[in-house]
Amino acid sequence: MPTPDPKLSVVIPVYNEEQVLPTLFTRLYPALDALGISYECVFVNDGSRDHSVALLRQQFQRRPKHTRVVLFHANFGQHSAVMAGLSYARGDYVVTLDADLQNPPEEIGKLVEMLDQGYDYVGTIRQQRQDYLWRRLLSKGMNNIRERITPVRINTFIPALASLYAMNPTEVPIVHEERFAGQSKYSLYSLIRLNFDLITGFSVVPLQLFSMVGMAVSTLSALLVIYLFVRRIILGPEAEGVFTLFGVVFFFIGLALFGIGLLGEYVGRIYAQVRERPRYIIEGVLEAPDGDNERDEPDPASYAGEVARADQAIPQ
Repeated sequence: MPTPDPKLSVVIPVYNEEQVLPTLFTRLYPALDALGISYECVFVNDGSRDHSVALLRQQFQRRPKHTRVVLFHANFGQHSAVMAGLSYARGDYVVTLDADLQNPPEEIGKLVEMLDQGYDYVGTIRQQRQDYLWRRLLSKGMNNIRERITPVRINTFIPALASLYAMNPTEVPIVHEERFAGQSKYSLYSLIRLNFDLITGFSVVPLQLFSMVGMAVSTLSALLVIYLFVRRIILGPEAEGVFTLFGVVFFFIGLALFGIGLLGEYVGRIYAQVRERPRYIIEGVLEAPDGDNERDEPDPASYAGEVARADQAIPQ
């Protein structure tokens, strides 16, 4: 007899998180058990090069009815991992959660409560963010720019799509903690790249703005040419303005190069779509077969020493 679908699916992308996973397991499963509803945890290993796969396999063996593990062939990025997790999720409600424990799993109950009230999308507002100052300032600046030129009011692709098509969205405040262990996988360049992708992926306003800038620059250039022509007739030729002319030329060249890069960004997106290559390649999936009556109870055993033993559990 097929096992009924759970009410809640928690999708968690994982990339080189061996230092965090044991603590994540000890906090996540008790928090979900306390909700008193059927659930599953869908972990997506995004090509980790450490012992993350071994730890995920061990956790699946402990809680097979509540655990599914999707293994990527290589590293395809966090958003591809979340997309894969969504495609394998079976729950009526789906919650996405990062593995770094900055968003505590104990806060999932708040989201479930709002979904039970009839909201079809629940966003989160981080209270007292525990990020570096430069990251908070950069995030705030990019969010302000993005909100002015796109309909998106949040900072990642999957929630952005969800909020864009939701009929009855809402938001709830949640606690934000420091990263439990390890290093963030997002560098300054990655954060800028992420927001640039988000802007160009949800709006053509940058192209429109650049077109308007181009028209304004063309008008000013024409006026400058007329001014220089009249000045030459009245005052005669002068060599002192050559460096000013160089500055104007360099400005226009930089503007043109920026425009070409912006246009190339949109053309590149079209090219990526027409190729229709897969977003990710799945190497394998760990999941319990339907109707499996194997005992699946919370395991109070300690995780001490698991990383040291993980080499023997890594799939070949």
